Amino acid sequence: MKGIENIRLSLGSTIKEALEIIDSGAMKIALVLDENEKLLGTVSDGDIRRGLLKGLNLKTRVDQILHKNPVVCNVNDSKDDILKLAVDKKIYQIPIVDNAGLLIGIDEVDQLLRPADYSNNVVLMVGGLGARLGELTKERPKPLLNVGNKPLLETIINNFSKHGFRNIIMSVNYKAQMIEDYFGDGSCFGVCIKYIHEKKRMGTAGALSLMRDMLTGPFFVMNGDLLTSVNFEHMLDYHLNSQAIATMGVREYDFQVPYGVLSLDGHKILGIDEKPVHKFFVNGGVYILEEAALELVPDDTFFDMPALFQKVIAIDHLAASFPIREYWLDIGHKEDLKNAQNDFDSLGMD
Repeated sequence: MKGIENIRLSLGSTIKEALEIIDSGAMKIALVLDENEKLLGTVSDGDIRRGLLKGLNLKTRVDQILHKNPVVCNVNDSKDDILKLAVDKKIYQIPIVDNAGLLIGIDEVDQLLRPADYSNNVVLMVGGLGARLGELTKERPKPLLNVGNKPLLETIINNFSKHGFRNIIMSVNYKAQMIEDYFGDGSCFGVCIKYIHEKKRMGTAGALSLMRDMLTGPFFVMNGDLLTSVNFEHMLDYHLNSQAIATMGVREYDFQVPYGVLSLDGHKILGIDEKPVHKFFVNGGVYILEEAALELVPDDTFFDMPALFQKVIAIDHLAASFPIREYWLDIGHKEDLKNAQNDFDSLGMD
């Protein structure tokens, strides 16, 4: 996804300025934003030509020709969905916005069709015991349990590779040799895999202290028991635009109270809310961290990712949230594994 530094306009910009952007050849459209980076609309060569035919001139403000309802995609939309929309609408660029309508960047069809290749590392935490799955993990580690026709961990790696992230570091412990025997150096899966061995339980972030010299620039960290179709490229762009040192993928969780909830003033009933639904955002187990965040990880000790984010917040550094609205399932129990098996074919992850 490309940035928008050279194609942005305000409502006070002129048609001449829009024309200069389009004629520069960088993009076929200009983007009009408000002071908060919210996308107000787009201006194309066709919009300019139609405006000039109506008697407008190059000094006219772009708000006179603004296309106020452009085709856009959400930061969580998959590459396949964006391409399909672009083909259906016969357009070459699609602005990408977040849930608040703020502009994140712009996707170009020709770039979406090219294989992406990012240097960012992906750290997969795959050393857990998987004790909640009982007998299923007595003989093999949870990441090697099959979902569909392949191990869950293979699907995770394939999903990152599909988005261009092929530098994988696995933090292993329980039945580590089985994982290493299956994946090797990753070449058979089109990726490069390195291994870090936890000699003791280190939580979801503690093992990062063992790989400080291996991690540069923003890098992903993901639990090895998640099945998700999140767009990792968009998550990285979101993180970079937010200028956070730590970004957490978050998932909306609904909880319905099974009773009528009373609003009271002393003994007086003010109202009754029948079986209300409460919405929360919960940790989705997918993160992007900057090198600066590594300084907050204690050496060689048990440390969980929520504790790292609490440290980031405590020192007034930005910790950002990335809403995951694609498919997401934490495979912690047997019922979750069964649900993943049932859902797999419809996700198109083969």
